[in-house]
Amino acid sequence: MTDLVERLVPDELWVLFRRVVPPTENRRPQGGGKRRAGDREALAAIVFVATSGCTWRQLPPVFGPCWQTVYRRFAQWSRERVWARLHRVVLDELGARGELDWSRCAIDSVSVRATKGLLTGPNPTDRGKSGSKIHLITDRNGLPLSLGISAANMHDSLGLEPLVRGIPPIRSRRGPRRRPAKLHGDKGYDYAHLRRWLRSRGIRHRIARKGIESSQRLGRHRWVVERTVSWLAGCRRLHRRYERKPEHFLAFVGIAPTLICHRRLTN
Repeated sequence: MTDLVERLVPDELWVLFRRVVPPTENRRPQGGGKRRAGDREALAAIVFVATSGCTWRQLPPVFGPCWQTVYRRFAQWSRERVWARLHRVVLDELGARGELDWSRCAIDSVSVRATKGLLTGPNPTDRGKSGSKIHLITDRNGLPLSLGISAANMHDSLGLEPLVRGIPPIRSRRGPRRRPAKLHGDKGYDYAHLRRWLRSRGIRHRIARKGIESSQRLGRHRWVVERTVSWLAGCRRLHRRYERKPEHFLAFVGIAPTLICHRRLTN
């Protein structure tokens, strides 16, 4: 195993990955054929594509499996929601150690340009060019708790309820938890029905009001989610959406926060 594979997929991440990846049969029923490429090498190649932004065809041969094999493994794991489960187990590890701060969570979104495909639409902030939007909720430290994707022309307010519902039950020292104590948002979420919905779930809110106050007043609490958006940009595959299939784009959106949370886990 090369040093690059071990650097991209350290032992701690590999142990967690093996907990969520479905078992595979290495032997063919008819016998013969090549030995199945290792999952760790394939995972390292996928992480390389996610972080470097290279195309599948540009994968260097150092990983072992060819790019077609890596892509098939990526597509298979995406169908089986491996990336969402991996993010969940990393969050569980952080929660068990008391590393998640639920006291002041923040919600935001970021738009990226996209080629044609499902869940794309004209971006109102980019001269109507086709794009997709990444929605996210972070804890007080900026660790991503829930993410989703939509067309770029979907209003931010429509993502709040699915994002909050999408927070999985995460381990903590006081038992599983999935609701923030308080949620901060900008004027894009300034709607009475959203405030009522948050209150009905026992979540306090701090949302900037249109025409009354500036979103900048929330800056001392919302800057963490804006910093997380810049962390997501470290996954270069998210700079522009090349995947026509939304589940493949969502897979990269799931890989990026997993790497962010894992760095906190190992620091």
